[in-house]
Amino acid sequence: MDDDQRVHPSMAADDRTSLTSFLDYQRATLAMKCRGTTGEQLRRRAVPTSALTLLGLVRHAASIERSWFRFALDGEDVEPLWGGAAGGRDAEFRVEDADADEAFAAWEEECARSRAVVSSFASLDDTVERGGVTISLRYVLTHMIEEYARHNGHADLLREAIDGAVGE
Repeated sequence: MDDDQRVHPSMAADDRTSLTSFLDYQRATLAMKCRGTTGEQLRRRAVPTSALTLLGLVRHAASIERSWFRFALDGEDVEPLWGGAAGGRDAEFRVEDADADEAFAAWEEECARSRAVVSSFASLDDTVERGGVTISLRYVLTHMIEEYARHNGHADLLREAIDGAVGE
């Protein structure tokens, strides 16, 4: 993981730029943790006590992008990406037969769609009502940074167990 292609967030940006650039940085971190691995390595349960895999994390990232930005913020009626309703809860983590290229393409598409949704809001303080709950753009961006940061910690451990690669 010596090839760090991430764009580091500005230390003096306004709130919106800071949040969106930190989210993009976390997205790039997940991509970096996966770069240079094979499909088999991406599907490998590298920690004996956990069912987590790098590919499962990528598929989960695609799912949460879709859920928070397209469904929660934009109100789009979206179907689950991985197995539909029959796939059940956490279907994105079942990767035995999953295609890595398909997963990365879906994730990249969802990230692009998420950026478009963010651009459609005038302010971080703009809100939507979903199921009787008020949600702001600021909350979703902050939550997504937290979500990626947590899972990037998982990706650190998985990658090191797979091939010994470490990095920020």
